[in-house]
Amino acid sequence: MNMETREHDSPNEPSQSSETDARMDLTPGAAQEENEVQRRQRLRATVQQAPEAPGVYLMRDEHNVILYVGKAKNLRNRLSSYFSGRKDAKTRHLVARIHQIEWVLAAHEYEALLIENNFIKEYHPKYNINLKDGKTYPSIRITNEPFPRIFRTRRIINDGSEYFGPFPSAEVIDTYLDLIRRMFPLRRCIKLKARAFPCMYYHIGRCPGPCAGKISQEAYQQRVAEIRALLSGQTDRLLTDLDARMREAAAELKFEEAARLREAIKAVQSFIGRATAVDFNNTEARDYIAWEIEGDTASFVVFQMRGGSLKHRDSFISPTFGEEDEAVDAFLMRYYEEGRIPPSLVMVRKAVVSESVSRYLSQLAGQEVTIREPDSERHWAAMNLATHNAREELARRRRLHGDLAALVELRQALGLSSIPERIEGFDIAQLGGKHTVASLVSFRNGIPDKKNYRYFKIRSVEGQIDDFAAMREAVARRYTRLINEEAELPDLILVDGGAGQVSAAQEILEDLGLDIDIAGLAKRNEEVWLPGRREPVILPLDSPALRVLVAVRDETHRFATGLSRKLRSGDATLTVFRQVQGIGEARARAIMQRFGSLEAVAEASPAYIASIMHIPQTAAEGVVAAAQHAIQTQAPEPWDD
Repeated sequence: MNMETREHDSPNEPSQSSETDARMDLTPGAAQEENEVQRRQRLRATVQQAPEAPGVYLMRDEHNVILYVGKAKNLRNRLSSYFSGRKDAKTRHLVARIHQIEWVLAAHEYEALLIENNFIKEYHPKYNINLKDGKTYPSIRITNEPFPRIFRTRRIINDGSEYFGPFPSAEVIDTYLDLIRRMFPLRRCIKLKARAFPCMYYHIGRCPGPCAGKISQEAYQQRVAEIRALLSGQTDRLLTDLDARMREAAAELKFEEAARLREAIKAVQSFIGRATAVDFNNTEARDYIAWEIEGDTASFVVFQMRGGSLKHRDSFISPTFGEEDEAVDAFLMRYYEEGRIPPSLVMVRKAVVSESVSRYLSQLAGQEVTIREPDSERHWAAMNLATHNAREELARRRRLHGDLAALVELRQALGLSSIPERIEGFDIAQLGGKHTVASLVSFRNGIPDKKNYRYFKIRSVEGQIDDFAAMREAVARRYTRLINEEAELPDLILVDGGAGQVSAAQEILEDLGLDIDIAGLAKRNEEVWLPGRREPVILPLDSPALRVLVAVRDETHRFATGLSRKLRSGDATLTVFRQVQGIGEARARAIMQRFGSLEAVAEASPAYIASIMHIPQTAAEGVVAAAQHAIQTQAPEPWDD
C-alpha cells in the first residue's frame, strides 16, 4: 500500500515522507491567524497537489480532529469538487470547518474502500455515516381466530396471524381499511362474546354480527379470503369470484346481496393501481434498501425478506456530508458489519453502489452478492414503500427535534433581523367570495405549534373576491389582539402570495407600529417576496431555508381550505336533506350531528335512521336515497385559494 499525506501526519503513524514534513508550513497557532480567504486558497493549493489516483482522504478541523473520511477513484478530482462550483448547504457547512486535508494512496478502489472503512471505525468522524436506529413501520394484521379481526399494527407477533405491508404511513393503511370496512366488513370488537342482539355496527352495515349468529363461520371466512386477495394484489381472481357470486345472488333473487357485491366490484376496480402492499410470496432471500438525503441528514430504510415474508424492517438516521454514492457505500458497509449476513440479492433505490462494495459484501457473506436496482413491478412496489418510509422518517425527525440550522440559513438568505424561531403564516381561502376564511399557523423552531393555530372568518369581504382586503383584516385582528394582551410576537410573518399580499400585510403592521419581518412565498416558482423589493429572492430548491418556508405555506393552505370546505360541505349537506319531504333545517342538522358524514348516512338502513331520529320510514328512506345520490354525483370542487 502506497501512503502519501498532505497537511498533517497520517492518522495511523508518523509521516514517512520528508517531502510531506517540509510542506507543513502551518502550525495550529498559525492556522488560527488565517482569514477565510487565505484558508480557502491554501486548501485549494493543497488539493491541486493531490494525485490522480485512487485513495482515501481525511479532512481535519482547526483542532486536528478528523471531521470526514472519504474514498475516491481519483483523489484530485474528488477533492477539487469540494471547492469548485456552487455547493449545497451541507457541503458548505463541511468546507467551512476544514483546516487540513491529507490523503492515503491505495493500489486500487477496493483497497481504498478497506482503508476508509478502517479509519471510520477507529476515529468515528463526526460527519461520516453513524447508524442510529429509527422506528418500525405499520402493517395490516389479520388475527388467527375463527372470526378474525383486521387492524393496523407496528408489532409482529408470531401467533399465526397474517401480516400485509409494511406501508409508508398510517394514512395509506387507513385507505385500505376504509375500503375493507365498507365492502368486506369484519367484526370490530376485541373480544367476541355471544350476544342476543348485535351492536350498532351491524345495523349500519359495518359488522356482519358473528356475536349474534348473524353470519356463519364459513361465510365469514369467505370475506377474510376476499380481503386477503385484495391485500395480496390478487385483484383479478377477486373480481372474478365477486362477479360469479353477484350473478348467483341475482339468479336466486337475493337482490340486496347482489347489490352489495356489485358495489364491492366497483370499489375494487377503482382501487387497482393504488395498492402499495408488498407481495411477499417470493421465497428468495433479499433486502430492499432505500434512502432519502435532505441537507446534511440521510435516512436509510431496509426491508429484509426471508422465507417469503418480511422478517425485519430497519431504519436509520445519520448525518452525511459526502456525495450520495459515498453515503450509500458507507451505509452498506456499516449495516452489514454489525452481525448481519448479506443475502445473495440486495436491491437498492439507485445504481450508485461501487463494485468494491459488492465484492466486500460477497466476502462477508461467503457467497456472491448481487447489488442492483429493482427490475419488476413487484420489486419496485417494495422499494417505493421503503422510500416513502425514509422520507417520513426525515419528516418525523424534524417534527421532534426542530430545524435550527435551516432557520439560521433562512435569516442569512433573507437578511432578517433575528433567527426566526417563531414564524406565523397566513393564507386566504374562499369560493367565489363565499365562505372566505383566513388561517393562521404557528411554527416554533421549525416545528408546527398547533396550539397556536387560529381561524378567522372574514367579515369585511363577504360576497366579494378580495384576497388583499381579507389579508388586511386577518393580520389586523391577530396583532391587535396580541398587542392588547401583551403577548409574544412572531419573529417572521409569512403570507401565501406575492408582492400584493406582502404589501397588504405590511400596511397593517405599519399602522399598528410593529416592526416584524415579513415575507411572501408565491406558489408558481417558490419565489420569496420581501417588502419594498421589486424582484423576488430565489432560493435553491434544495435549500433548507426554502424547505421551512414551504412547510409553513403548505400548512397554512391545508388549514385554511379545511375549514372552507367544511363550511361549504355543511351547507351542501343540509340542502341535500332539506329536499326530502318531512325533513327541515333542524332535522337535517340533527341527522348530520348523529352520523357525521354523508357516507355514514348512505350506508345506514332506513329502519335504523327512522328509529333513532324518530322520523317516518318514508322520510328515512328519502334521506338514505338523497345521501347516496349526492355521493354518486358529487364532482371535484373548483377552489380558488
